[in-house]
Amino acid sequence: MATQDKVVLMHKVENTLRPRMFANLLDEAVTEIQEHLDEFDVTHIKSDEQYETEDMLQAFLNAKKVGGRSEKTIVRYQYEIERFMKFANCKTRDVTTHHIREYFAHEHDRGVSDGTIEGLRQILSGYFGWLEHEKLIHMNPVFNVDAIKFQKKVRESFSDSDIERLKRSCRNIRDMAILNFLLSTGCRISEVVNLNRADIDFENGECIVLGKGNKERTVYLNDVAAMTLKEYLATRQDNSPALFISKNLERLHPGGVRVMLNKLADSANVENVHPHRFRRTLITNLLNRGMPMQEVAIVAGHDKVDTTMKYFSYSKNRIKSSYQKYST
Repeated sequence: MATQDKVVLMHKVENTLRPRMFANLLDEAVTEIQEHLDEFDVTHIKSDEQYETEDMLQAFLNAKKVGGRSEKTIVRYQYEIERFMKFANCKTRDVTTHHIREYFAHEHDRGVSDGTIEGLRQILSGYFGWLEHEKLIHMNPVFNVDAIKFQKKVRESFSDSDIERLKRSCRNIRDMAILNFLLSTGCRISEVVNLNRADIDFENGECIVLGKGNKERTVYLNDVAAMTLKEYLATRQDNSPALFISKNLERLHPGGVRVMLNKLADSANVENVHPHRFRRTLITNLLNRGMPMQEVAIVAGHDKVDTTMKYFSYSKNRIKSSYQKYST
C-alpha cells in the first residue's frame, strides 16, 4: 500500500501548507515533494477516522497499474481525483458538469495556471471516461467541458555553450561521467540511478534500461560518454554493483543527482539545469540532425510520436534552411 500511503501524506502536506502559501507556490511545492517521494518508502499508521478511497477510484487505479502506469503517475491520479471529490462533496455517480466547471473556476481564482487546470481536466476526463466505459456511471461529466487554452512555455534544450560551461564546472570524473551519460542516452533520472555496472555493454556502446511501465529499451553511449564512464569506473575500488555511487559508497539516488546538477548549474552560471532537460536536448539534437521521428521515439522510450514532439525544440535556422530549400 505504499502508493496509498504516499497519497495520504500528500494530502496532509497540502492541507498544512495551504494557509501559509500562495496557490502557485503551493502547487510548485507539492510537485517538488511528489518528485522526491520516489526516493522513499512511506508507511502510514492508519486511524479509525482515515479517509477511505471509494471503490470506483481504487478500481480505476488498479486498471492503470495493470496497464503499466508508473507509481508516480498512479500517485498523481489518486491525489488529484481525491482533491476534486473532496471539493465536490458528493458521491461519484452524482458528479455533474457543474461540479467540474465550479472546481476549475475555484482553482483559477486561487491562482492555478490554465496549463495546470488543463492537466486536471485530462485526469478527471480519463477517470470518469473509464467509469463510463466500465458502465459504473451513466455519463462522463467532463465530456462537455472544453479543453482549456493556455500559452505553452517554450522549453529550450541546452545550447552548445551551456554544455561546455557545465563540463568545465565538473570537479571530479564521476560528475563528468553522469553529465556525458545523460547527454548521450537521454535517460530519465530514475533509469540512470537504477543501472548497474554489469548493465553496460562497452563493446557495443549500449545498455538496456528499465523505463516507465517496466518497459525495457536500448540506449546508446557515444565515444565521449563511454570514455568518461570507463575512466570513472577505473577509479572505483568498492564492491557496489551500482553504476553510480555517492561519497558514502552507496547507490546514488535521484536527489543526489539533482544536488550535483544544481551545484554545477551555480558554478557554470547556467539556469534551469535538471535531468529532463538533458533528455530534451538529446531528442532535439537527433531530430535537428535528421534522425527519423519514429526512431527517436524508440530511443526515448515513447509509445507515441506525439510525446516525442513535446520534447522537441525546433531549430529556427534549420526550419529557415528547409523553407528556402523547398520553397524555390
